[in-house]
Amino acid sequence: MLAVHFGAGNIGRGFIGSLLSNAGYDVCFVDVNDEIVQLINEKQQYRVVLAGVETKEDVVQHVRAINSIENPEKVVEAIASADIVTTAVGPHVLKIIAELVAKGLKKRAEVTSKPLNIIACENMVGGSSFLKEKIYEALTVHEKEQFDHYYAFPNAAVDRIVPDQTNEDPLMVLVEPFFEWVVDRSQMIGDVPSIEGVTFVDDLTPYIERKLFTVNTGHAVAAYLGYQAGLKTIKDAMEHERVLPLVKGALTESGDVLIKKYNFAAEEHQLYVEKIIGRFMNPHMNDEIPRVARGPIRKLGRNDRLINPALQYAEQLEGEPEHLIKTIAAALKYDYRNDEEAVQLQEKIKEFGYEKVLYEVCGLAEGHPFVQAILEEVNK
Repeated sequence: MLAVHFGAGNIGRGFIGSLLSNAGYDVCFVDVNDEIVQLINEKQQYRVVLAGVETKEDVVQHVRAINSIENPEKVVEAIASADIVTTAVGPHVLKIIAELVAKGLKKRAEVTSKPLNIIACENMVGGSSFLKEKIYEALTVHEKEQFDHYYAFPNAAVDRIVPDQTNEDPLMVLVEPFFEWVVDRSQMIGDVPSIEGVTFVDDLTPYIERKLFTVNTGHAVAAYLGYQAGLKTIKDAMEHERVLPLVKGALTESGDVLIKKYNFAAEEHQLYVEKIIGRFMNPHMNDEIPRVARGPIRKLGRNDRLINPALQYAEQLEGEPEHLIKTIAAALKYDYRNDEEAVQLQEKIKEFGYEKVLYEVCGLAEGHPFVQAILEEVNK
């Protein structure tokens, strides 16, 4: 069995590629980093180290790689014979790889009618649907009909903390023991593959929002409020006497939304929140705040980890989520100079003011009560 995976970075190697290899797939990584591509082809294996109380190491084998810039035709051939295609390239890169994926799928349609699932394992909602949209933009009506018959793009929710790292062995990846990979079975075509560690469900939405409103929201609270407190790492933030209660408070607010919306058992969800907080405090996974906080314009979007749960809190519980509002204000003040989006955000604020940014970046309606509440926190 062949799995073609776009993205040979830390998430690709340390999470998705590792699970696929353990499930019996030969994994063909597709990447533009020639050093990593050459090393994978030279060694044909790499190490994944689980960083917990007890360090455990796993050797991932049956791997190879293709440089998509130098050998796009080889990528096309690989897709034509693949049993599954996955990605972990980052939300902004999906539209870049769409053309090459489309070429591979066109070639595949010429040689086989075997169904294929393409799963985007990205830190975003609806990643596979977005990739499909970008692929279909350049297709003819006939090709779209053909693709609809042969291919599916099931959405997925993925969760594993893999910090930025520099290792003596460039292929080795340090990851946390916890992971979650959930795939929407109702959107799949053909037989559901047997991949240990992957959960297939008929309704992905509760899992997506649980992860977004807990892991992503909690990380954002720790990062933006930790930055305002002058801290360096997420662990520092989680040990700070003022930041930790704000993280817990925000996760209580987002958790109240999830419990009411999806009828989650309150005790079970609290155990999930405590597990997430424990992950953030793992001394072996000490993420730098700028890595977690990067991209504040995207993270302040209406459908993302801060504005979305705050708005749903108002709708579902008819109240004001004070901890989420404090975090939104802190995110608006995020001015890390080496973050391109942070620089752009501060330029927008300087030119238009905070209120207009709340309308244009965060998607809040004029007159929404959150606007005044956020502006008051900003002024503090």
